[in-house]
Amino acid sequence: MTNATLLDSRTAWITASAALAILTLCYGAPLVSVVAMKPIAAELETSRSGPAGAGSMVYIGAAFGGIVAGWLAGKLGVRRVVIFGGTMVGAGLILSSSGGMLELYAGHGVLMGLFGTACMFSPLITYVSRWFERRRGAAVALISSGQAVAGAIWPPILQLGVDSFGWRWTMVAFAILTVVTVVALTLVFLHPPPEESAAAIAASDRPQASGDVLGMPRNRLMILLMAAVFCCCVPMAVPMHHVPAFCSDLGMTPQYGAAMLSVLLGCAFLARQFWGWVADRIGGLQTLLWSSLVQATGLAGFLLTKDQAALFAIAAVFGIGLSGLLPAYVITVREYYPVEEANWRIPTVLFAGLLGMATGGWGAGFLYDAFAGYRPAFAVGMAFNLANLAVLLFLVSRTHTRLMRQPQTST
Repeated sequence: MTNATLLDSRTAWITASAALAILTLCYGAPLVSVVAMKPIAAELETSRSGPAGAGSMVYIGAAFGGIVAGWLAGKLGVRRVVIFGGTMVGAGLILSSSGGMLELYAGHGVLMGLFGTACMFSPLITYVSRWFERRRGAAVALISSGQAVAGAIWPPILQLGVDSFGWRWTMVAFAILTVVTVVALTLVFLHPPPEESAAAIAASDRPQASGDVLGMPRNRLMILLMAAVFCCCVPMAVPMHHVPAFCSDLGMTPQYGAAMLSVLLGCAFLARQFWGWVADRIGGLQTLLWSSLVQATGLAGFLLTKDQAALFAIAAVFGIGLSGLLPAYVITVREYYPVEEANWRIPTVLFAGLLGMATGGWGAGFLYDAFAGYRPAFAVGMAFNLANLAVLLFLVSRTHTRLMRQPQTST
C-alpha cells in the first residue's frame, strides 16, 4: 500500500487498536496499589498517603520521562521504546511487591513511571496520530482511552486477585501478563508509520507562518495550556485514586468500590469517542471548556451526597467529563502548532497534566490523613477545576475575538 492509502486505512485502525491494548495493560499496573490501598497501608504500617503517594510517583516519573521518551522514539523507533517501557512496567511491579515502602516507591516511581509508562503514552499518541489525516481526532480519542479502559476492566479482576492471593502476588502475576503481551503486540502490530500527505504538511505550516497564536506569543499559549491541564488533572486524580477507599469509608464493600471505579472509567472510555467527534466539529479549546464543566459537575456531586446509588451516577458523570480533557489538549496543540513541533510540545503539555495527576492523587491522601475524611480533598479539587475553567474561558474568548476581527482585516 502507498502512503496515501495507508492513512486512515484499516491497517491504521488495527495499529491504533494494538496501541490501545498496550496502554490498557500498562495503565492497569498502577491500579493494583489503588485497589489494594487499605491492605497495603495496613501491612506496611503506614497511612493511606503512603500507597497513594506510590501511585502519584508513577505520574511524576512518567511526566519527567515522557519528553525524553518521545525524542528517543523519533530516533530509535517506537518499537524499541515501547518494548523497553513494557518491560520496565513489569519490573516495577515485581520490585514493588518485594519489600516495604522503599521498594514500593522505587518500583512505582523509577521503573514503572520514569522508565515504564513514560515510554508509552506520549510516544504512542504521537505515533498513532501519524497514521491518520481525516480521522485524527477520533484516533487520538481512541488511543487516549487506555487509562479509561484499564480502569473499566482491571479493578474488579485485581480486587479478586488481592482477595484471593494478596496484593504482592497480584502484582507479580500482572507483571508477567504485561511484559509478555506488550512485547508480542509491539512486534506484530507496531510498524513504521506512513509519511504525511502534502495537504497535511501544508495545513500544518499555517500556524508557523504567523509569529503569534491567538494574538499572543507562541510560548505564552503553551504556558497557559500547561497551567490549564495541571489544574484539570489535580481534581481528576482525586476520585480516580481514592474512590475505592472513599466507598469503604462509607460502609461499602471493596467490591462496590472497585465497581464504582470501573463505572467511572468505563463511562470515560465510552464518552471519549463522543468527545473526539465533538472536537472534530468545534475544535479542541471549546471541547476542553465543555468537558471541564461536566467534570466539575461530577466533582461537586461527590461533595453533596453519600447515597450509594447516587454516587454511581455521579461517578458516571465525572467519568464522562474527564474523558474529553486529555485528548482535547493534544488536538489543541495540533491545531495551533505545526506538526514538526508536536514531538516535543505534546509531551510537554502532558508533562504538566501528569504532574497534576500526581499532585491530586498524593494531595488527597495527605488531606485525608490531616482531616480524617475526603471532603477537604474534593473541595480543593473543585478549586483547581474552577481555576482550569477560568484559563479556558480566557482562551476561548481569544478565539472569538480573533474571529470577530477577521472580517474587518479582510475589507
